Amino acid sequence: MPGVDDFFADDGPIARALGDAYEPRPQQREMARAVESALASRGRLMVEAGTGVGKSFAYLLPAALAAARRSERVVIATNTIALQEQVLGHDLPMVGRILRAAGSDETPTATLVKGRSNYISIRRLRLASRRQDALLTDAAQRRTLHAIEDWAYDTADGTLATAPALERPAVWERVVSDAGNCMGRRCPTYKACFFQRARRAMEGADLLVCNHAVLCSDLALRRRGVSLLPEYDHVIIDEAHALEDVATDHFGLSVADGRVRHLLASLYDARKGRGLLASLALAPGDPAAESARGAVVRAQASADLFFDRVAALAQDAGRRDGPGVSRRLRDDDDIDDMLGPALKDLALHLIALRDRADRDEDRFELTSFIERARALADEAAALCGRTLEGCAYWAEARVSGRGVRATLACSPVDVGPALRDTLFREGRSVVLTSATLTTGGGSFRHAAERLGCDEPATLALGSPFDLSRQVDLFVEAGAPAPGQPGYADAIAERSLAHIDATDGGAFVLFTSYALMNRVVEIMEPALARRGMPVLVQGRDAGRGAMLESFRLERRGVLFGAASFWQGVDVRGDSLRNVILTRLPFDPPDRPIVEARAEALRSRGADPFKTDALPRAVIRFKQGFGRLIRSAEDRGRVVVLDPRLVTKWYGRAFLAALPEGVVERMRVERRAPTCAEGRVVYPDT
Repeated sequence: MPGVDDFFADDGPIARALGDAYEPRPQQREMARAVESALASRGRLMVEAGTGVGKSFAYLLPAALAAARRSERVVIATNTIALQEQVLGHDLPMVGRILRAAGSDETPTATLVKGRSNYISIRRLRLASRRQDALLTDAAQRRTLHAIEDWAYDTADGTLATAPALERPAVWERVVSDAGNCMGRRCPTYKACFFQRARRAMEGADLLVCNHAVLCSDLALRRRGVSLLPEYDHVIIDEAHALEDVATDHFGLSVADGRVRHLLASLYDARKGRGLLASLALAPGDPAAESARGAVVRAQASADLFFDRVAALAQDAGRRDGPGVSRRLRDDDDIDDMLGPALKDLALHLIALRDRADRDEDRFELTSFIERARALADEAAALCGRTLEGCAYWAEARVSGRGVRATLACSPVDVGPALRDTLFREGRSVVLTSATLTTGGGSFRHAAERLGCDEPATLALGSPFDLSRQVDLFVEAGAPAPGQPGYADAIAERSLAHIDATDGGAFVLFTSYALMNRVVEIMEPALARRGMPVLVQGRDAGRGAMLESFRLERRGVLFGAASFWQGVDVRGDSLRNVILTRLPFDPPDRPIVEARAEALRSRGADPFKTDALPRAVIRFKQGFGRLIRSAEDRGRVVVLDPRLVTKWYGRAFLAALPEGVVERMRVERRAPTCAEGRVVYPDT
């Protein structure tokens, strides 16, 4: 079979397989060669590949060849569902066609890997159905269970992603496949089990496609001597700019009151007399059952006191953004761990009850609750005792329709050491790629240091698109700086003028939900008068549904925050205007950001130059990259933050933009108006 480079020849297998649809791209070919070399040498490679390079194909072909030639297993991890679907539904089938065109008799097998909590358990569904009157507390929960039942007997994969929208999502916990109550081969539905079927496919596959969360869960488990994924030889991480944040979450701890309340209510709802402890086949008045129910009530009282204390700490001069507030814990912030002992006591009562249960299904259900109660107790003890070294600890509180919800959490200040010990171990190749890994000057240093990737080979590839012709960059240097009087009104005024200039088709991106909601409040009446549909993150459905609606509305205006700066792909004329309201610096009082800054200062480094600025530059590149997704796309990127051209560090952002864009940049210092579809400034 030919080498990767031969596949890209004018008369090579790709050209033969795709015919006139094949479009040679030098950047794609160069990336494929680099990936092939990294896999062969078991090395480390970081590749920045601009939009249009075709990076997924450039790593999938070498991955498939490694699997076919050397029987090596490759994990391919992406951050978004959209990219996973592209890889599995489009790119890998194309790779198979190309391999066959090259004369290969075998095509590597690939499968999508999801966490166990995504799969329904047929046995538990039947159990919940039989006991629904005792388990479920209201009609809405029963309607949700019936909807799951209707879907479960038609679904092909049994995963939550294909289930209908659930009126009461918490009901899924009653029917989910769970390691704690899995009966294994003793289960009457073992052969039909969706999770076991997926596990067998995973064990037999050459290419495992998963998300960053699954990969990081596997790495975290391997530190404890177990694993989620089978052994693998290579890891290819796409959208690698997002890996640090995902890893930081997975190597930390979090105890949320919603999680604790759900566990306890699922066991026993004292007010309604429902839950698992009300459904067990025991004699009326059984002392072990009565004792266990009492332990649930006591644990709930302890949880109330515990999370009231956590919420109070969070709300004590904490950092606010919209309905949430968070505060890093100080050395003198004392949290009495009244939750852990109550949960351990509950676990002991459940063990006694399990020993009296006659049915296997009851024993397995109780075992699952015992393990969950113990795990929560251990996490609460670690958080209250702050026993995890190198972590930032904080309290959060969020106001919802059901009151204040509190969380106690910690994350490693630097996740690099954990990834160095797990992901970048000897004998395994790791390829990290994204459209945004470098900072100004094309340096990979910040990404490599933060991820613990020592001495990687690097490759920076620009976009094959003519971005200097496709993008008009506007900088509103006359806008007030963040925090100045009239800031929200100025953002609204200038955004509206640019939205008028493109007749909608705009993303307006924010770094703060509070500011976003205030600007929406100001702008929405004017947009309604113009007949422009408005979509607001956090208000109008989920991200996927919002994007689908936006694509269908040529004149739509979408207001988004953090997640819309990255991983969003809207091709064509629907998106022709991206407005970046503010340079995307992390808030300095965010607990993990504050802790990182302290750690850097302790080593004599400047936190702004070495961490805050590089992070903001990479995120800025992500926001800029939302506009052009194909060679035919056209539009404008508008920056409403004057610091881009008035502060010394603005040069770092400009230096990171594609060649030719900055040369045509238009800097305006007066407020614009709109006339006949054009943005007009007072001095023109």
